[in-house]
Amino acid sequence: MTNGNREVFLAADLGASSGRLVAGSFDGNQIRLEDVHRFENGGVEVADHLYWDFLDLWKQLETGLSQAATQYQDSVISLGVDTWGVDFGLLDSNDQLLANPRHYRDQSQDILETAFDMVPREDIFQQTGLQFMEFNSLYQLLSLKLENPQLLEAAASFLMIPDLMHWVLSGEKVNEFTNATTTQMLDPRSGDWALSLLDRFSLPSDILQPVTAPGTVLGPLRRSVSDTTGLRDVKVILPGTHDTASAVMAVPVDAQTQASGHWCYISSGTWSLMGAEIPEPVINARCQQLNFTNEGGVGQTVRLLKNIAGLWLVQQCRAAWASEQDYDWEQLVAMAEESPARTCLIDPDDACFVAPRNMPEQIQQYCQQSDQPVPETKGAVIRCALESLALRYRMVMEFLEDLTGRPMETIHIVGGGSQNRLLCQMTADACNRTVMAGPVEATAIGNLMMQLVAVGAVGSISQAREVVRASFEVEQYIPSDPDAWHEAADRFVGLLES
Repeated sequence: MTNGNREVFLAADLGASSGRLVAGSFDGNQIRLEDVHRFENGGVEVADHLYWDFLDLWKQLETGLSQAATQYQDSVISLGVDTWGVDFGLLDSNDQLLANPRHYRDQSQDILETAFDMVPREDIFQQTGLQFMEFNSLYQLLSLKLENPQLLEAAASFLMIPDLMHWVLSGEKVNEFTNATTTQMLDPRSGDWALSLLDRFSLPSDILQPVTAPGTVLGPLRRSVSDTTGLRDVKVILPGTHDTASAVMAVPVDAQTQASGHWCYISSGTWSLMGAEIPEPVINARCQQLNFTNEGGVGQTVRLLKNIAGLWLVQQCRAAWASEQDYDWEQLVAMAEESPARTCLIDPDDACFVAPRNMPEQIQQYCQQSDQPVPETKGAVIRCALESLALRYRMVMEFLEDLTGRPMETIHIVGGGSQNRLLCQMTADACNRTVMAGPVEATAIGNLMMQLVAVGAVGSISQAREVVRASFEVEQYIPSDPDAWHEAADRFVGLLES
């Protein structure tokens, strides 16, 4: 199968539970997506630790590249890889992988207290502007130093998961900027490593690679990869290798709104990542108090954002009910629509919802313990979860307006959650803002569009977003009854403050 006159770009989009290779065919005006290869991913538990099977990930990607060579022959121009953040692999001086990369869920919360005993929390935030999570790369390296110092001593190169993939593909070692900002080892003001912070933790800095911008052409595929897959004359190009950075790249904001800065985004899936694209990091006491994070974006921007527990709540309810009936998303939404509005609420980010044995029972228990009506039906449980998410978005939007000093007039929702029409309308109503929903495949699209910018097929990030607008349907949601949400918003704030 050939691709006519279209040029083809390949995006390897690797997630924590699944991965895929996506082809983007560009005709000069629109981009069209086609799945090439999908596969499962996940942690592998060995001897009480959780690891990533990097070699299997590479084998799956290699399979996809071989399929792309067959499908598109000589039309493929370039390839880029995006993944989750924080996790990494270590190479020795002979470029041998020292161990399977550890999974971010295989970290102890105690490591934060250990770290703060060495360097005060405020000092770490002032140098990095990043939210505190025990699985940030800084604390993973500190754990390694304490638990397995011989491994760290043998390390010569620190490569995050997408950096590791790009090294296997091209032979070039770099630390791409957007993913490097998730480590809590980078100074967002300078865009370079916070070397003095690493010195205070007695962590090696010579293993770090040059911080390299999205859009950088690393070079051609290794000859061995070309020979194995059949791909010829294909460039390896850095996208925003952190998946949220690529998702934000694909937000179809128009040029006027982008220039005004009066917009924010929600990358909506299992997690919701809500933030604003800004030119400079916000590093102050208020930002630290609200536990916002300054992560790198494409085009030398900063993603000022907050992690919110997203559709995980609904996914786990669905899983809990699967033994009696396998409800699809449309059925769950329909049941929620038939349930009374704003009867009970939860804090979606409460620790009790991280990994409960039974999510519906946990939601009911939370409502009972907070002296609210208990949702008795499946529809009421789902409505409680969705309304609580919408109110959390309202709160985070107000925090963003406080931190940036500008109103957020439009909320762009991208990713799988943009298909949930009820949640999108609830978000518009609760926030009293216009919501623009779509595209669904934002991460892969953003990966592809960065490659188009890098090779000059598209002139700028702003023009890339225009291509996204022209290529994918975006649905608008207008607030219909925002006043009805004020009392619920006050109750929600009270829940979080209690």
